[in-house]
Amino acid sequence: MDYERFFEDELEKLHENGKYRVFADLERHAGSFPKATRYVDGETRQVTVWCSNDYLGMGQKTEVMQAMKDAIDANGTGAGGTRNISGTNHNHVLLEQELADLHGKEAALIFTSGYVSNWASLGTLAAKLPNCIVFSDAKNHASMIEGIRHSRAEKHIFKHNDWKDLDEKLSRVEKGRPVIVAFESVYSMDGDIAPIKEICEVAKKHGALTYLDEVHAVGMYGPRGGGIAEARGLMDQLDVIEGTLGKAFGVMGGYITASERLVDFVRSFASGFIFTTALPPALAAGALASIRHLKQSDAERRGQQAAVAKVRAGLDRIGIPYMMNDSHIVPVMVGDAKKAKWISDILLDQYGIYVQPINYPTVPVGTERLRITPGPLHTDEDIGHLVRSLNDLWSQCALARQVA
Repeated sequence: MDYERFFEDELEKLHENGKYRVFADLERHAGSFPKATRYVDGETRQVTVWCSNDYLGMGQKTEVMQAMKDAIDANGTGAGGTRNISGTNHNHVLLEQELADLHGKEAALIFTSGYVSNWASLGTLAAKLPNCIVFSDAKNHASMIEGIRHSRAEKHIFKHNDWKDLDEKLSRVEKGRPVIVAFESVYSMDGDIAPIKEICEVAKKHGALTYLDEVHAVGMYGPRGGGIAEARGLMDQLDVIEGTLGKAFGVMGGYITASERLVDFVRSFASGFIFTTALPPALAAGALASIRHLKQSDAERRGQQAAVAKVRAGLDRIGIPYMMNDSHIVPVMVGDAKKAKWISDILLDQYGIYVQPINYPTVPVGTERLRITPGPLHTDEDIGHLVRSLNDLWSQCALARQVA
């Protein structure tokens, strides 16, 4: 077989369909986020980032950066080993205590990423619980899907955010059989929010364990940034709450929180935790500082919500279609992969605006979009420039507009 030819042909198909992913070479500016320097063709250009998952700009927060610097001065760089073999730093212990407190749980366990925390935790629980069956929301993240697949447990998909469909499917399961219901709070591409209360009630009715992914909600919602479950007073209804340190908290890593026994079980059996080097102490220290800040401060959340409202109002004025939801995510709907990429490229090259196109397989064909994430550090001038730029390109692409 001509391997190189095969690789070339498959990549060419992506180019032809407008689905080839190009990385923007960026250098974020500490203290002036969302501004960044873009490196292209040996030159530099200044851009404004509109698609970052650093939703609150905490990756630029002075106390977070200082905590990381102090930890490096005190501990050096890497952890030096797995958590079991010399790699557990005191910053890891403090961070896990802080996360458990954030979600009102007995214990927490940190991983190298949110992807790994889902893959390792769901994979371990579903594999080890005898004859386990997993019910997964139709729009769950790839990390959850891969974790369930890795477990080789029986899996059923329930309709997206449809607790009645879940109830009907669970009613067919023999009583006493271990069951996991896995779902998310905020779904990152559409920005819609799960009916957590109803799903928990259905799961409890059928004796199922609930596993909630809050990666796009932690730091963002609730009086202390505990997520949608905290905002709705439902944290005690969930068996496992999973989150990330790499989005609203502005650092890196993932985690689960649950009962002490469940967390200890995952810690003891999850290969994705056991056999990998621990997070560097500086990352743990930075995350700890970020979480502690957002537990006390609501200013970042209020600023972010205000920016979202202004962007939506601007899009409404010029009829740019976007998907309505109750979250912080603004999916501007294009509906064509090539046009979505073209708009993204022109915004970056000619307008100094960076927003990544979202195409299949991340979203279904025909729902291609620009996923905009306004933050508290976007100024009114930034927002005005974004809206005017989209107005220009929408006309050039002859795309449909919403009628007020």
